[in-house]
Amino acid sequence: MISLAFTSLMSRYRHRIRDQQAQTVSMDIRQQQLKAWLLKLAAKHSLDPEQLEIASADASFRRYFRVVCQDQRKSLIVMDAPPAHEDVRPFVAVARLFADAGMTTPAIVEEAPELGFLLLEDFGDHTYLQVLDQHRPESERVALASALYREAGSALCSIQLATRANQLPLFDASRLRDEMELWPRWYIERHKGKTLSQAQRLIIDQAFDCIVARCLAQAQVYVHRDFHSRNLMLLAGARNPGVLDFQDAVIGPITYDLVSLWRDAYIAWDEEVQLDGLIRWWDQARKRGLPVDDAFSDFWTAFEWVGLQRHLKILGIFARLHYRDGKERYLADLPVVLSYTLPVLMRYQELAALADLVIEWLES
Repeated sequence: MISLAFTSLMSRYRHRIRDQQAQTVSMDIRQQQLKAWLLKLAAKHSLDPEQLEIASADASFRRYFRVVCQDQRKSLIVMDAPPAHEDVRPFVAVARLFADAGMTTPAIVEEAPELGFLLLEDFGDHTYLQVLDQHRPESERVALASALYREAGSALCSIQLATRANQLPLFDASRLRDEMELWPRWYIERHKGKTLSQAQRLIIDQAFDCIVARCLAQAQVYVHRDFHSRNLMLLAGARNPGVLDFQDAVIGPITYDLVSLWRDAYIAWDEEVQLDGLIRWWDQARKRGLPVDDAFSDFWTAFEWVGLQRHLKILGIFARLHYRDGKERYLADLPVVLSYTLPVLMRYQELAALADLVIEWLES
C-alpha cells in the first residue's frame, strides 16, 4: 500500500513541476516582450536585440541582460522586473537621488515602468567580491580591500550628508522587527526544525525590543540596505565604486550600510581588519560633519547592535530562499553570517539568554 506520506510527497512534486513549467512559459513571454521593446529603441541606441545575454539574476524576480550595441564599442544593461512582482519606479527614483548626492549609480538610458523594463549604463562584470577573491596572499587581499572600501565609504558619506526628510521610507520599529521575524520562522523553525516554547519566544521578543531600541537611537540617514561586495562594481578613476541594487533604500541607522560592507555575508574579514576600516571611516565621517558618536567605542557598539538586526534577518532570508524559492546556494553562506552573529550575542549582557538558546540550537 502506498503510504499517505509518499502520496503527499508526490503531490508536492507534481505541483512543483507545474509551477516550474508555468514560470518557464512566463519567462519566455517576458523575453519576447523585452526583445520587442528593445527593437523599438534599436535605431536610437544602435542596439542589437539579437545579441542579448544574461548578465545576472538576483534573489528577487528581477533579471538583468546585457545587450550589445552594434558598433561593438559598448553595451548596455536591461533590467527585466515583472510588474506583477516588482516596481522599477523606486529604482529610478533612488538612482537619481543618490547620483545627485555624489554616488555613482547607473545612468538610466530608457525606462518603461508600465512594462517593467529599464535600459541602463553597463558597469561591467567586476564586482568587489570577484576582484578580492582573485587576490592572494591574504595580506594583499586585505590591502586591496582597505583601498576599495575607503572609496566605498566615501560614497556612503556623500549620500548620508545629503539626507533629507520625506525622500525615502523610514526604517521604523515595525519594519526592523518584521525583518527579524524571518529568523525564528525560517531559520529556527524551518531550517533547525525547532518548535519554540512560550518561554523561548519571550526571550526572543525581549532581545528584539533591545535591538530595535538600539537601532532607533542612532542618527538616521539615507541607507542603501545592501551595500556589500556583490553590489559594488569596480570602476576606473573617481567614479569607483559603481553601486547597484539600491531600490529598497530607506532612512535608517547610520551604521547599517557599514555592517553590509564590513560584515558582508559573502566575504569574511577578521575583526582587526573591520576595526581598522571602521576607525578610518569614523574619522572621515567626523571630519565631514556626520552625526557619529564622539567616542569610537560607542560607535563600534552601535555598529554591532545594528549588525545583529541585519544578520538575524539574513539568516532567515537565506533559509527562506532555500526552502521556499529553491535557491540552495544561499545555505553555504550561513556559516559566515553565524560567525558574525554569535560573538555579538555573547558580548552583551542584555543578549545573554538569547545567546544560550542559539548555542543550544547550534549544538543539537
